[in-house]
Amino acid sequence: MKNIFKLFVTTVSISLVASFLLSADADDQIKIVGSSTVFPFSTAVAEEFGRRSIYKTPIVEQTGSGGGMKLFCSGIGSQHPDIANSSRRIKSKEFKNCTEKGIKIIEIKIGYDGIALANSKKGHLFELTTRDIFLALAARIPLDSDSSQLQKNPHQTWKDVNPDLPGIKIEVLGPPPTSGTRDAFVELAMVQGAKSFPALDQLGRSSKDGKIEFKKIAHTIREDGAFIEAGENDNLIIQKLIQNPNAIGIFGFSFLDQNTDKVQGSIVNSALPTFDNILQGKYPISRSLFFYVKKNHIRMKPSLKEYVKEFTSDSAMGPYGYLIEKGLIPLSDDEYMKYKTTSDELIELIFE
Repeated sequence: MKNIFKLFVTTVSISLVASFLLSADADDQIKIVGSSTVFPFSTAVAEEFGRRSIYKTPIVEQTGSGGGMKLFCSGIGSQHPDIANSSRRIKSKEFKNCTEKGIKIIEIKIGYDGIALANSKKGHLFELTTRDIFLALAARIPLDSDSSQLQKNPHQTWKDVNPDLPGIKIEVLGPPPTSGTRDAFVELAMVQGAKSFPALDQLGRSSKDGKIEFKKIAHTIREDGAFIEAGENDNLIIQKLIQNPNAIGIFGFSFLDQNTDKVQGSIVNSALPTFDNILQGKYPISRSLFFYVKKNHIRMKPSLKEYVKEFTSDSAMGPYGYLIEKGLIPLSDDEYMKYKTTSDELIELIFE
């Protein structure tokens, strides 16, 4: 009888421990911050992950890529995020900030995205160049095509920028400085537009001081009302574009793709922001999308490995996955296998 009782107690104990561990895993909730562009993809994966696993659905917050990295790199422990979504690669200073706090990072590239300039379908279909974009939005621009002298941007209408464009007031709704979309837009559109001026292009290729000055010119957006910071909520920008057909908004391709009944993408350098044009590299304002995992948290939260596995699965970010249906431009086959392997092995990032 005593042995039977011991066996019963042991069985009950094992059962209770297993139940406790299962419950603990179920409460192992992942915290994700960062890019508003990656947000819909991350949310879709989080919801699918919550349905398929024993773990709670991860919490996903839109803080912008820069804001997300700041939170992500603030420390190790349950009070800090486990994952940071980003619509551009981690910056060297962010990586340094993280590593100085002992944070080990895993980088996962998930696909590509175009940055669309779009307006209401009731408005004019804009056909722009990166030069037009720079001349419309830079705080300072050259006096003329051949001049190295700069002036405060005087342009009030698109026709002032380019006589082939309509005489519509320049009103552009865009993301704040904390946004990865803003960073990528500046690098891919403003910088390329600035380089179309030989004097500025030469400045950017000159001395260290020249490069610094060029970056300041190309990166500084005017603050006189032509460019309006509209926050991290891209859906809010869509609503404002509907209310004002003459305004142009800046946001990721996925939001354009989901709202084609309301807004139209502007042609940039002779290419429309379409899935195929971005995939083939024809659309000039496109960038890579990432998320970063805090390797230090994997032992504390085993659910992290399972989340990464779901995100990088064929059914999610594979060429026919549910993220592609939401507007994600897929990686090439070689890149996909690289990051799928990386996610399985969870290789720590060594920043170059």
